[in-house]
Amino acid sequence: MGMDMDMEQYYFTTKAMCVGYENRPLIRNVDIALDKGEILSLIGPNGAGKSTLLKSIAGQLRLLGGTVYLGETVVSEMKRNELARKMSVVFTQKVKAELKTCRDVIATGRYPYTGWFGILSEADIKIVDEVIELTHTQDISRQEFNKISDGQKQRVMLARALCQEPEIIVLDEPTSYLDIRYKLELLSILKDMQEKKGLTVIMSLHELELAKIISDKILCLKGAYIEKYGTPEEIFQPAFIRQLYDLEQDSFRQDEKFLAYIQQITSI
Repeated sequence: MGMDMDMEQYYFTTKAMCVGYENRPLIRNVDIALDKGEILSLIGPNGAGKSTLLKSIAGQLRLLGGTVYLGETVVSEMKRNELARKMSVVFTQKVKAELKTCRDVIATGRYPYTGWFGILSEADIKIVDEVIELTHTQDISRQEFNKISDGQKQRVMLARALCQEPEIIVLDEPTSYLDIRYKLELLSILKDMQEKKGLTVIMSLHELELAKIISDKILCLKGAYIEKYGTPEEIFQPAFIRQLYDLEQDSFRQDEKFLAYIQQITSI
């Protein structure tokens, strides 16, 4: 009965999720609960398993235990196309796009709706145009995808994901190749989609100061368990951030500038 109440209350939930590779558990007992339209950021040191957790949420890696729900539906029981209409994914893997323009790549985001031949209707074309405008990719839409910069590719892949008209989007380090202007632009787009369309967002971020300003919830990963899950106010406590990233001051140069920087990044 408690489960039913939870299912009604939250849009996205994981229950006792265990993730890893080849039956080797990496992270256990992951319980997440998000309302529709909330933004969750995963933070923690490199190698903590953020990508593994995101791939497992997106159904790209088989769960070793537990369950992921979208509303009342079990994600692992959804057909591929059904899931693609609800959830889109932006991961850092290379995309095969020989001779395709950026617009062609963005338009492939309509595949859950276009049927086997991928022929775009007028309604599909309208959505592609809207997304290109929303993501500020007009200037590169006619360029060949393989010839643009990594940062530009990141924006094109976000546009492609938004073309699916998802209810939830999963992103692995979406800001990693971007300079500060485009980091802010990409996160602004996600925030706009959250406010206008109720988009739910789950992503990993390295930039703590950006995670703090954009997120409703933060999940901290370190080792085989979730270190902490809560609001930015609960997470961004200097002592906790120092411990999460092993920023004990005796590990570094005893230099005033170094120590001041550690103080600054842990007191975000």
